[in-house]
Amino acid sequence: MPGRPLWRGAITFSLVSVPVTMHGASRPSQIDLDLLDRTDFAPVGYRRYNKSTGKEVQSADIVKGFQYEKGEYVVLTDEDFRQANVEASQTIDIQAFVDRASMLPQYFDTPYWLAPDTGAAKTYSLLLQALERSNRVAVAKVVIRVREHLAALLPQDGALLLNTLRFHDEIVAADEHRPAPPKGKVSAPTPKELGMALKLIDEMADDWHPEVYRDTYRDDLMKRIQQKIRENRTHEVTPPADEPAPKKKAEVIDLVSLLERSLGQSRRPSKTPSRASSPAPRRRAAARRPRRRPG
Repeated sequence: MPGRPLWRGAITFSLVSVPVTMHGASRPSQIDLDLLDRTDFAPVGYRRYNKSTGKEVQSADIVKGFQYEKGEYVVLTDEDFRQANVEASQTIDIQAFVDRASMLPQYFDTPYWLAPDTGAAKTYSLLLQALERSNRVAVAKVVIRVREHLAALLPQDGALLLNTLRFHDEIVAADEHRPAPPKGKVSAPTPKELGMALKLIDEMADDWHPEVYRDTYRDDLMKRIQQKIRENRTHEVTPPADEPAPKKKAEVIDLVSLLERSLGQSRRPSKTPSRASSPAPRRRAAARRPRRRPG
């Protein structure tokens, strides 16, 4: 694994210990923007100041504190966090092995790659192959950057992937966002509507190819940035456009007619980025499928 590890420790379960190093498995896709003063376009820094005196505080003078009473704090350093649980801060402690299919997606948070540390290649490979053969996921606890996390340890692409998990009390139940039942009788989908919806899903079915899907908004914004550079409009502040027209209220639609129009016009995602960016496959796919007439 290239790059400096974020964390170094060991995976432990029962009497087994596997020394590993942890490396980031994701990267932000957002465009990194700086704050500027529009009068001279100089960067604007993040000002850290003392709320009592109003004076700026240097980074070296900033410490963490827990407020145990109004205005009274306990100062905590990194050593306090480490000593709170020395063993936990250095281990990925496996609690159980569970069926891979039983882990719901809302629990997954941030992924990290684990690489075998010096002399741990055999035990690392043993755990990796055991997880692959059993089709199970290890549920573990680990302290990363002074915070304890629940985590899933699973085999992926010939390596161990540690994915931090949200604790159960951090998950918002679907019922909390479910709308109140409408007044009066609600009509259920007809067998014809359901059949057409299933047919549309089948028509758009494809294998999962994550490399095909891109952040097109980020790409378009970068094109706009590059265009402003080429046209020497780097310090031009774009005025706001006219307010868009208010959206119309939702209208009652003919669901059957909408499904019929959708059938035959759907396009499966392309399997390579180059095909995904070209309109040609869409025209060819549409030409292969017979059009259905309403009725």
